[in-house]
Amino acid sequence: MSKNVVDSIIEFQKSTNHKIGLIPSRRQIEFNGGYCNNWTTEQFSIYAKDIKLKRDHSGPGQGYIDDDGYESLKFDSKYMDIIHIDPWKKYPSYNNGLKWTIEMIKFCVNINPKIEFEVGTEQSIRPFNTSELDKLVLDLKHNLNNLEFKQIKYLVIQSGTSLSSTFNTGIYDQEKLVSMIKVAKKHNLKSKEHNGDYIPEKLIREKMKLGLDSINIAPEFGLIETQTYLDEIKSSKILNRLWEICYNSNRWKKWVNKNFDPLYEKVQLIKICGHYVLSSKEFQNEVKSHFPNIDGIIKSRIKSKLNSLCN
Repeated sequence: MSKNVVDSIIEFQKSTNHKIGLIPSRRQIEFNGGYCNNWTTEQFSIYAKDIKLKRDHSGPGQGYIDDDGYESLKFDSKYMDIIHIDPWKKYPSYNNGLKWTIEMIKFCVNINPKIEFEVGTEQSIRPFNTSELDKLVLDLKHNLNNLEFKQIKYLVIQSGTSLSSTFNTGIYDQEKLVSMIKVAKKHNLKSKEHNGDYIPEKLIREKMKLGLDSINIAPEFGLIETQTYLDEIKSSKILNRLWEICYNSNRWKKWVNKNFDPLYEKVQLIKICGHYVLSSKEFQNEVKSHFPNIDGIIKSRIKSKLNSLCN
């Protein structure tokens, strides 16, 4: 979500025995740059060289433009450790999604035989039931050669999670979680759930006890950083300028419903959108410049959250 998040995880991993992967989406970090510190895929891989790097949601229509995703995959295959193969946003029908998954895996392995994969997608993009998820793995095994199939390490499982604004709006389905974890174990794959943000840590631990291997959390860390700025800002002039930068970015629109009033709910808009603008010149010059010591506070809060999640 930001350079501070990346730095916090690098520092946290060095000072603890915990291993945490970084999972940038194409909009965050891309071969030609993204909103996270304006890093390219190559620059990011050099900067975070000691961290496990996984591309989140690779594939068609997952970047800023409606492309086929293959130019991005060329760089991901060289500079990432794991790629989440996810054509399901643009191709939600089972046969089309399967076809694209197979072709993308073959493309990446041809560039880098050691690249690893995550398959499937989150419930908010394309719901799967348990039998269909099992069929996906079996069909991939049937259509990939042994080397290609063995590079699949993670299977996305679903248990109802979904994000809107700064809330987890999903309805937790424990039975579905358990049944999908069984599918992953059956095929010797690690189970991975997306959208683990804004839920009680107690629930995350419960899911892990039920066999979940890993969970994605991203916007929640971005909100920690944004909230730190909101806590530090005492001037209405700076607050209004931050709101203007966020509002003009239009990044908040995908996360709100039609009843959201951006003029009335200014602070909420900032909370939703703040992490998107952290690397912009306007933010750096007109907001962050007023708080020269804020990076240390932000990283302390992020590492506190990491400690709480891991202990």
